[in-house]
Amino acid sequence: MEFKRPDPEIVKKFESLSTPTISDALDKSGIAGGCNDIMPIVSGVKMTGTAYTVRYVPTGAVKGTVGDYIDDVLPGDVVVLDNRGRRDCTVWGDILTVTAKMKGIAGTVIDGVCRDIPTILEEKYPIFSSGRFMMTGKDRVMVEATQVIVSIGRVQVKPGDILIGDDSGVVVVPQEMAHQILEAAEKIEQAENGIVEAVKGGLSIKEARKKYGYHKLQAKNS
Repeated sequence: MEFKRPDPEIVKKFESLSTPTISDALDKSGIAGGCNDIMPIVSGVKMTGTAYTVRYVPTGAVKGTVGDYIDDVLPGDVVVLDNRGRRDCTVWGDILTVTAKMKGIAGTVIDGVCRDIPTILEEKYPIFSSGRFMMTGKDRVMVEATQVIVSIGRVQVKPGDILIGDDSGVVVVPQEMAHQILEAAEKIEQAENGIVEAVKGGLSIKEARKKYGYHKLQAKNS
């Protein structure tokens, strides 16, 4: 699949924004970008980067590999693994965690489960998944394709999309709308910070929300 990488400066600007703020900005454009049931393994670790996608399928008579793609992932990428939500076998463990950390990969998102949690915690590696389980994916699943459109938590992810993860979960920003979403998210953050300061200064929540247009912040653009 042909794709281009987003502007690194745009990706960097998303680092300072929370997933709830970005989610509100996505709502404003009519996009549901929050990945359902995908949560962090390590608390307090932020992830921002460009999607490198991998799609898994069950093995058949020919049993393919599960992790050699990692050699092609670049620093700053987010590894996005579509294992169709399977919870009976993993597609990420300690070897991949150590390798990804050494390569400067930004993080990993799995529609499925991971294992070797102690190593993930020790490395403080940003990984977001549907859960954890110890059984290997070797001889159970195989890589069907890389750098293709995949599904993570019922959200489409394309190579080159921007993924942001924090303690609230993971959001996907379509690359072609990155400028628009970033601008909206920055305005939302500014307004919400203003509301907090106004309340601290003595305004009621109702007054502060009215002042900064709180109820219209994430309203869909007409």
